Amino acid sequence: MIVLLIVLCIADGVLSQIRYSVPEEADHGTLVGNIAEDLGLDLTKLASRRFQVVPSSRTPYLEVNLENGVLFVNEKIDREQICRQSASCQLNMEVFLENPLELFRVEIEVVDINDNPPSFPETDITVEISESATPGTRFPLESAFDPDVGSNALRTYDITTNNYFYLDVQTQTDGNKFAELVLEKPLDREQQAAHRYVLTAVDGGQPPRTGTALLVVKVLDSNDNVPVFDQPVYTVSLSENAPVGMLVIQLNATDLDEGLNGEIVYSFSNHISNRVKDLFSIDPRTGRIEVRAEVDFEESSLYQIFVQAKDMGPNAVPAHCKVLVKVSDLNDNAPEITFSTVTESVSEKAAPGTVIALLSVTDRDAEENGQIHVEILGDVPFKLKTSFRNYFTIVTDGPLNREQADSYSVTVVARDKGTPSLAASKSIRVQVSDENDNAPTFTQAIYDVYVTENNVPGAYIHAVTAQDPDVGQNALISYSILECDIQGMSVKTYVSINEETGYLYALRSFDYEQLKDFTFMVQAKDAGAPELSSNATVKVIIVDQNDNAPVVLAPLGKNGTAKEPLPRTAEPGYLVTRIVAMDADDGENARLSYSIHRGNENGMFRMDWRTGELRTARRVSVKRDPHQLYDLLIEVRDHGQPPLSSSASVLVVLVDSVAEGRGAGDRGGTAKAKDGTLDLTLILIIALGSVSFIFLLVMIVLAVRCQKDKKLNIYTCLTSECCLAAAPAAR
Repeated sequence: MIVLLIVLCIADGVLSQIRYSVPEEADHGTLVGNIAEDLGLDLTKLASRRFQVVPSSRTPYLEVNLENGVLFVNEKIDREQICRQSASCQLNMEVFLENPLELFRVEIEVVDINDNPPSFPETDITVEISESATPGTRFPLESAFDPDVGSNALRTYDITTNNYFYLDVQTQTDGNKFAELVLEKPLDREQQAAHRYVLTAVDGGQPPRTGTALLVVKVLDSNDNVPVFDQPVYTVSLSENAPVGMLVIQLNATDLDEGLNGEIVYSFSNHISNRVKDLFSIDPRTGRIEVRAEVDFEESSLYQIFVQAKDMGPNAVPAHCKVLVKVSDLNDNAPEITFSTVTESVSEKAAPGTVIALLSVTDRDAEENGQIHVEILGDVPFKLKTSFRNYFTIVTDGPLNREQADSYSVTVVARDKGTPSLAASKSIRVQVSDENDNAPTFTQAIYDVYVTENNVPGAYIHAVTAQDPDVGQNALISYSILECDIQGMSVKTYVSINEETGYLYALRSFDYEQLKDFTFMVQAKDAGAPELSSNATVKVIIVDQNDNAPVVLAPLGKNGTAKEPLPRTAEPGYLVTRIVAMDADDGENARLSYSIHRGNENGMFRMDWRTGELRTARRVSVKRDPHQLYDLLIEVRDHGQPPLSSSASVLVVLVDSVAEGRGAGDRGGTAKAKDGTLDLTLILIIALGSVSFIFLLVMIVLAVRCQKDKKLNIYTCLTSECCLAAAPAAR
């Protein structure tokens, strides 16, 4: 009958232990137990939690149905084959659930049944007894062997009822039964040379099973003395891996007879195992037992050698002894590391304590030679955690950062405590999977972009670049322009951006005289979940182009010609007039130079190229200046590339006095001169007033607009530099 023995819960539910028993020879399919039910597991979740058997613990004799947790016999179990005569026969199996990790140890005891009768090594057993043997003399008989154990093992011996012998059944220190034939009545060879009896071995099973052999007692003529060993049992120690030829023990038996009757020959008894004969040899003359082949502690720690000594006289009777060879362990086995499960990758956001691997460590040696210390080599964010006995889990031991290390080589070293210590190591590769924990970062916080005015609409003007240390979708960046107004219009009517490359394009042709610069913000956003983003400021500066020629503001006259009087008595350096001009461009494009282009062939005048002042270079001479007027063409030129210019025509009229020149009506009189001066002054006043008015108007508009934006969203108004886009007149 299959019996559920016990369920043990261990250490926070990480590992449980459950025990069953099953009789040997059970048929295929015999139910052993339901692991899932006995552990209280949810049967409906076995598949989703990946219910598995640890590969290294599989046995061909048992199988687990991974869908319902049923443990059943897969192959008929022969206890004697797998456990020999060990008092306890146990099969072990480990099963586990991956998500979350739970490890269970299943121990199945194989219960012995009385399926083997005792048997003698030979069907005919011959015992030679001298006729001179006295009553009470004991003769060891060859033992029967029963592979069963416990109550099913060999219990006693029996012999056919007779007048000469009886059996004395004794128990050895190791629990084995052996029978000695005890002489009860003297023998007489001349009356009967041979006695035949049935020797029966009986086991303790229910019902008991028996084995028989024919016992033949041959009566020999007297050889008065038999060999005698120093002691019936010898105990020696032998180190495993002892070299071939090494002495195990030197036996010594003595015989008081002389000649051939006292010459002793040693040999192994017939019923010792073939394995003992393979490992040890005995010298028939000296009784020296030596190592014949490699002795392995892991195979067996104790060997029993049965030896007999027999003299060479007629009718010789052998003497028997037993040698117990205890094998001492050497540290000749390195630890073995077996990984049962390994996680391919772990998230960089994994919490400390996340399990990435399950492993077991074993050492076939004993005591200190089999005690193991396990550790992880190197400075890695992982540690070992003991699960149960020789099982360990590798867990995370700190935060992971894929951007610093995208994988780790984790090396586990197992070292025993033997002398010298032996070690083994195994490595696994753990990949760190990416999480979207880094926002894109622009290479610059502020980009200054210079665009020459009169640009072609749609032309590329600059590129912004952001970087994201993440990978995959988490590093896939898209660019966009944040909405704001420039001179009352959306920024997206001025510029556009390629969302994949970050290339900026101008959507219109800029005019420096209308807009000198404007500012907006671009955003870089990744494709992770959740999305992360960052902003950068782009300041577009319009670069002036020399696209405006100078404009002459004064002096002005009818038909484009201004008349200025020049007294004949004027001294050199006399200020005739001043040319006033302006250029709508900026910088060098608006820096003006003045020159006399035509009409000053006799060098009467000189022009200050910086101020535009027209002065006399010498006195008026009757000979050199017989004419009454000078028709001068004044050129005003900027310093742009290429330079642009304009001209003004000034008609200088010679008069006898300034009053006369200014009183000549429309042709140079005083009223005309006064009108010219007044026109120039008025133009300057109007120009200055217009500029001041426009500046004041722009400041009022900006103040009102910022106040309105403040009510809507004060934060946006403060952070967006689009609010600082300036009107040309304000500049």
